[in-house]
Amino acid sequence: MNRAALRLAVHADALLDSPAEYLRALWWWITGKKLRARMQWAPLLARSPSAYRLWQELEKRAEPSVSSRPLNLPKIRALICDGDGFEASLTSCEREGVRADIIRNAEKLETLSLAQDEWILPLRAGDQLAAGAIARYSVAAACAGDTTHVIYADDDLIRETSGRQKPHLKPDWNSELFRHHDYVCGSALLRAGTLSPLSSDQADWVEEFTAQALAACVADGGEPQHIAHVLHHRCERPAPRLPLPSIAALDSSKDAPSISVIVPTRNRLDLLSVCMEGVLNTPYPGDLDVIVIDNGSDDPSTLDYLEELSEASVRVLRDDGPFNFAALNNRAVEQATGDLLCFLNNDIEVKQTDWLNILAHQALRNEVGAVGARLLYPSGLIQHAGVVTGIGGAAAHAHRGLSPDEEGYFHRHSLPQFVSAVTAACMVMKRENFKALGGFDADRFAVSFNDVDLCLRLRDQGLQILYEPRATLIHHESVSRGLDRDREGAARQTRETHALQRRWSIGLASDGEKPKSADPFHHPGLSPLSERFALRL
Repeated sequence: MNRAALRLAVHADALLDSPAEYLRALWWWITGKKLRARMQWAPLLARSPSAYRLWQELEKRAEPSVSSRPLNLPKIRALICDGDGFEASLTSCEREGVRADIIRNAEKLETLSLAQDEWILPLRAGDQLAAGAIARYSVAAACAGDTTHVIYADDDLIRETSGRQKPHLKPDWNSELFRHHDYVCGSALLRAGTLSPLSSDQADWVEEFTAQALAACVADGGEPQHIAHVLHHRCERPAPRLPLPSIAALDSSKDAPSISVIVPTRNRLDLLSVCMEGVLNTPYPGDLDVIVIDNGSDDPSTLDYLEELSEASVRVLRDDGPFNFAALNNRAVEQATGDLLCFLNNDIEVKQTDWLNILAHQALRNEVGAVGARLLYPSGLIQHAGVVTGIGGAAAHAHRGLSPDEEGYFHRHSLPQFVSAVTAACMVMKRENFKALGGFDADRFAVSFNDVDLCLRLRDQGLQILYEPRATLIHHESVSRGLDRDREGAARQTRETHALQRRWSIGLASDGEKPKSADPFHHPGLSPLSERFALRL
């Protein structure tokens, strides 16, 4: 089937699968709202059974061949597990022109001779190398720095009856995600000089060799390198480690830092009362400093409730004037007493009692600059599971609209991981880090993207942003503030979008339609028009 026929099949599948959504997107396209149409189409098209075949055809057209290689190519040797299907693995190695040894018995591991200057490519029985895989690995290995001991690539599954399917387009190195999902083992090149001979009783030598090379990366201050191409066709691959282990509680005031929970509000007693009930009933072993910023409430019932809060354990700070989320929080931080800051929207509903303990525990880690929770809509669907930069031309919430029970994209929404940003609707971080950066940028990002900008500045300082799904809350998104549908709000949203694009070099390409994404935790083969990690078609 040629590319045009594949494209037609993909659109036909999308139309038959979701006719109302497809036709709505078509109407937006006809009426000139092309970006909105493309963001509607992207996840629909990616669900087609023909989508991956079309993606492969488009990749062939877009990617230049690897023709210029360094003169001093490294030595690469494949080690293939004995077992059903090893012949296919061996054949793919011969086609790629790489030496391959079959590890037929455990004793082979004790006598295995590894040259210090070579690279080892462990393959499980039945797994095959993609055409051109060794050429790409050779270039990457020749260019690798002294602290790079692991080079891993993307992979897909291969089936006798249905061919290639379910590609795993991986992020750049994400050590937190790797703790919960081994996406490297069996699809990686390892520097032989970091490997030690294994004993004959080693149950999984592929996993052990990979662990040795990864440990050497950490010890030398490096990190694995990612080749963003499908270089492996696999029979099976490691699954995410679910369910997640529980996080050790901060069970004493000695262990638990003080926290200031900062909640901006204006009227909307129905939302605020639910939010505050959840916060005040949250058991936390350390000192809890709860601050409500009253941004010009004039509803009598709300004012009465704020008076009740101020007579209890809550500080109510009156801060009138135009709504500027960044400035309101910046001024509140000046009066906060906590070692940690918890920025919390007034439309957050607490459903689990250990949410703050979990976020505080993670925020205390030296490498973490900020940590964000998983947020659900009242319907139970995901509203926030981290932020991806470049989606829709600026930044967007990952996995929005997905059910937490769905697999989604390799269960990414269910796994703790480093991300480019998290939403300040529920975000915890050290006060000292917030102050060191000068807080939110209230001039450029009064309402939107102030949290994204802050997180990107934290990352610029070498700190990681952590998404933590074990803390899950309900978010009645933008209920109290609105959705910027008026002319003034739309103009402000446009200004702040452009400010984010300029400051962080993300956004629209020259044709004005195709957003770029340079998010290291996303993938260039995934659509910058979908929050669902859909193939880029």
